[in-house]
Amino acid sequence: MFGLFRKKTEKEKMEARYYELIKKSYDLSHSNRADSDKVAAEAADLLKQIDSL
Repeated sequence: MFGLFRKKTEKEKMEARYYELIKKSYDLSHSNRADSDKVAAEAADLLKQIDSL
């Protein structure tokens, strides 16, 4: 309740984006493996940025 109006930090935004990319990669893996690999690579790069924070 107290965090209702709190803004997300940059790290929280990046983590949310990372989880979206992982889900998208999983969904694409059933239909288009090449696109899935591209999205997974993008997620891996984002994870490296998160770890550097």
